[in-house]
Amino acid sequence: MSTLLEIKSSVLRQVQVCPSFRRRTEEEPASGSADPPEPTAGAWKPGDGVEFFAQMRLILKKGEGRQGLPCPEVLLRSSSPAPAEPVDPSRGLRTLSQEEVDMLYEEALYTVLHRAGTMGPDQVDDEEALLSYLQQVFGTGPEEHAAAVERVKKAKAPTYALKVSVMRAKNLLAKDPNGFSDPYCMLGILPASGAVREPSPHKEQRFSFRKGSKRGGPLPAKCIQVTEVKSSTLNPVWKEHFLFEIEDVGTDQLHLDIWDHDDDVSLVEACRKLNEVIGLKGVSRYFKQIVKSARANGTAGPTEDHTDDFLGCLNIPVREVPVAGEDRWFKLEPRSSASRVQGDCQLILKLITTQRDTNMSQRGRSGFLSYLLLLNRLLQFEHRAEEPNSSSWRGELSGPAATVLCLHGAQSNLSALQLAVLHWQVSSRHHQTRTLDYGYLLGLLEDLQAHWEEAGSLPQEQEEGLADSFSAFSEFGLQLLRQLRDYFPATNSTAVYRLELLLKCLGKLQLFQPSFEICPFETELNMDIAAALKRGNREWFDKLLNTQSPREQPGPQRLAGLIKLADTIYEDLQSCYGIYASLFHSIIKVDFFTLTFRQLERLVAEEAWVLTEELSPKMTLEVALGLFELYLTLADIQRFWSSIPGRDSRSLALAGIHAPFLPAVKLWLQVLRDQTKWRLQGAVDVDTLEPMDASSKHSSSAATASLCFSHIQELWACLAWPDPAQAQTLGTQLSQDLCEAALFYTELLRKKVDAQPGAAGEAVSEPLCVVLNDVELLRKAAGQALRGLAWPEGAAGLEGTLPRPLLSCTQALDEDLQREARTVTAHLTSKMVGDVRKYVQHVSLSPDSIQNDEAVAPLLKYLDEKLALLNASLVKENLHRVLEALWELLLQAILQALGANRDVSADFYGRFHFTLEALVNFFHAEGQGLPLESLRDGSYKRLEEELRLHQCSTRECIEQYYLDKLKQRSMEHNRFGRLSVRCHYEAAEQRLAVEVLHAADLLPLDANGLSDPFVIVELGPPHLFPLVRSQRTQVKSRTLHPVYDELFYFSVPAEACRRRGACVLFTVMDHDWLSTNDFAGEAALGLGSVGGVARPQVGGSARASQPVTLHLRRPRAQVRSALRMLEGRPNKEAQEFVKRLRELEKYMEADP
Repeated sequence: MSTLLEIKSSVLRQVQVCPSFRRRTEEEPASGSADPPEPTAGAWKPGDGVEFFAQMRLILKKGEGRQGLPCPEVLLRSSSPAPAEPVDPSRGLRTLSQEEVDMLYEEALYTVLHRAGTMGPDQVDDEEALLSYLQQVFGTGPEEHAAAVERVKKAKAPTYALKVSVMRAKNLLAKDPNGFSDPYCMLGILPASGAVREPSPHKEQRFSFRKGSKRGGPLPAKCIQVTEVKSSTLNPVWKEHFLFEIEDVGTDQLHLDIWDHDDDVSLVEACRKLNEVIGLKGVSRYFKQIVKSARANGTAGPTEDHTDDFLGCLNIPVREVPVAGEDRWFKLEPRSSASRVQGDCQLILKLITTQRDTNMSQRGRSGFLSYLLLLNRLLQFEHRAEEPNSSSWRGELSGPAATVLCLHGAQSNLSALQLAVLHWQVSSRHHQTRTLDYGYLLGLLEDLQAHWEEAGSLPQEQEEGLADSFSAFSEFGLQLLRQLRDYFPATNSTAVYRLELLLKCLGKLQLFQPSFEICPFETELNMDIAAALKRGNREWFDKLLNTQSPREQPGPQRLAGLIKLADTIYEDLQSCYGIYASLFHSIIKVDFFTLTFRQLERLVAEEAWVLTEELSPKMTLEVALGLFELYLTLADIQRFWSSIPGRDSRSLALAGIHAPFLPAVKLWLQVLRDQTKWRLQGAVDVDTLEPMDASSKHSSSAATASLCFSHIQELWACLAWPDPAQAQTLGTQLSQDLCEAALFYTELLRKKVDAQPGAAGEAVSEPLCVVLNDVELLRKAAGQALRGLAWPEGAAGLEGTLPRPLLSCTQALDEDLQREARTVTAHLTSKMVGDVRKYVQHVSLSPDSIQNDEAVAPLLKYLDEKLALLNASLVKENLHRVLEALWELLLQAILQALGANRDVSADFYGRFHFTLEALVNFFHAEGQGLPLESLRDGSYKRLEEELRLHQCSTRECIEQYYLDKLKQRSMEHNRFGRLSVRCHYEAAEQRLAVEVLHAADLLPLDANGLSDPFVIVELGPPHLFPLVRSQRTQVKSRTLHPVYDELFYFSVPAEACRRRGACVLFTVMDHDWLSTNDFAGEAALGLGSVGGVARPQVGGSARASQPVTLHLRRPRAQVRSALRMLEGRPNKEAQEFVKRLRELEKYMEADP
């Protein structure tokens, strides 16, 4: 094979990897047509396409963020500090008088100077440090402070008492045969020596409010107390509470024994007789006897019987009890080394004071009130040390402050519940005067809830104070929720977190509501929250309305403000759904989004209805633009509601709001049509018909046109007109306007390129390539935009299909733009016609002495160079178009060269056959170029047929002529009528019987609308039947449906009927008396299919065979090509055949 046959265009192989289409949607082209900065809302002027589409981009940008439901990650854009919340000093605890301050100062000093117990690791044990801290807190001078300290030191010391709660024990020894014990506890206060303290005659009397009173009579508190007996257990639970007076905090001890109860007369019964013992001396003797008995029990043998068995004991020095008290498991100890004990005992110990020599105590002020005032004083002092505007303080107290409060709370015998109540009351009130962290307040409520569940009740006065604090805090919280958007903006993550904590605090208050005997809330708190939110929504809307669109303004001015108002409401609803809704619903079970949406949607709908009624009679272009923009936002609000599962927009106040906006929308679409043309005109005026950049192959005006159409499509999607009938009217008009604009743009391009001076000798015009790319980009952009203009067709419309008017418009525009592309392609390839003909002529004139590949090489080289330029300049679709046009151009040039050369050698046609195959391989390019199906179709078939026929003999060409007629039968529809015949070969007589039965639907060839038809019957080809003459039927006058029923015989051998191309040719003519006959049609029937030709017919005759209906035809191009082939043959046989056919063609008219 010649090396030239392996030449494949490297350019064509790269077609698949070249970018065919790159769409610019981000920005307008900057090549000489850059748009000015985006105008303000009032800068739009009718007729200025640039400013109009800039305004349109602003509207589209506004709608870009309204696709789908919002997510919190998008809304929370800031982590800056939350806005400052309002504070009111009058909402705190009342201000103390100077006398009350002095008494509180004395109470604090007294607490420090008479502290007892063990300090914890986080507490301050330095007395001077604590006193100095109190001096700072109360702001006293050194002398005044020293005097106060001295007065407190001279006061009577407080009376101490030890609160003991015996909770439970575990893992005790089993003393009974059943493997268990019956344990009980005996406990009392012992001096350090181990004996019960006896009164000393020289002991100083304890402080009493009744001066001079002396103690006597029965002992006021049991020095030895016992718990109940818990039967048959090694893990007893008692939960019994005792109070012991302490004489000396530094030396007294708490002693506890656990015994196993064995009989009726035991230590338990003896201890119960303590009420009968008078004086400490008797108690001492009795307790010594108990101790002796216990020691004997500890040293006795295992078989010795004793009354009660010893299980263990505890000795706890009072001074080691922590200041804050302790809840602890103590390991049981033996009485002696011989005792065997095991197990632990849980005790709760707290050292308190029962009498205090302070002014507040003497005036009946409870420790609860004193602690409240002291905590408030310390909290104010500690918070002042923080940042002035800080709202994140979590109540962290300094070491001295925490120590003073711990001492006072313990000495005042405040329970954990009371301490939790006090800290909440003081902190919640302080928060209203100076903002605290809501997490701190929530922690206080959780602590309060935990202790409330354990204790369950408070004294009525304290419960009323707690209820008041709940009411005050809830009222403060409701005020904040009314101004939710100011203090907790949805874009601020810090503020949103504070809102979450505030709602959790309010949710905790709801939990306390059924627990109070005196309810702090008149209604359910969540109902109060919903009412506050509604009121806040209305206040916020009214404020926006008065600021942006006050009713006293004229309508056009109000319109601009109402657009801003609607945009603000949409953004607010996004925040409500994405941020606030989940918080309110999950924490306090309030549907904040539905509440807010219904309220704001109704308010903005009322304003829109009023304004549209006012502006409808005064419709101008500016008003139409404003109303159009307003409607888009209102429609977005409706769609936002509908996009939420389970929501129906038909119940909204905005349902049907589109009706008053229809005139404005129609006017705006008219403006859009004109402005689009202006924009395209301006873009083409500044277009240089050069590629925008290295990565694109279209010019700036095409990018502008594509962007304009994209904007139109996006705006239609935003419009989403709900009424199907009106939407069809609007959509149809808009699609027609868009098609008109697209064709207007191609016309502008054509004029632009026609005005450009062409470079001399330039076969590939870059401006034409750019224009062709522009048309292709426009075709795709316009098609996509039109498909995006679909409107709802109601129940009759099919899902996913375009409405019929839009489909027709889309198809028509695509055909127009395809035609325009073909026109530009033809114009582009026309510049190559001369060169192509020159190189084809070079092939035809090449001498036979050179090889075929050498003759074709210049043509292929020329094509490769030009295609390299075209590939660099055209997108894939256009390169395909140019290749198809160039291929057709080459085929026509070769056909022309063949027609210009007659009576040449077979090598001449062989060379062109080689050239044709080489070009097929070149344009196919191993699958990267044109497909083989398209290359070998159309003109290629005609050229290939001519090349084949040129290599055939005269008789082979004649046979091909008749074969083409036979093939023609099934290639056309019935246009010229039908002819029914019946044929049969009679082998005995060696003749062919042909019966013409009738015809139907013939062409009317006479002036009266009828014809006078007759049929000529002949056999062909002539060289197969040289002695057979043609025969004809009678003329049937004035009819288009003649009936003949005439039988003709042709004496021919069967072998001739079986030859290639043998057929019966029926020619229908219209008989004219005064002029030549007219040709009406012809049909051919192959003799190979006639009965009796292939094999003899047994019995019957021609009339017994089935009729055959033939469709009449006119000779087609491939039939005439064989005729032209014969015309060039100089031999006699060819010339006689052509002459006979020419005589018949005289009667033929052109195809109707």
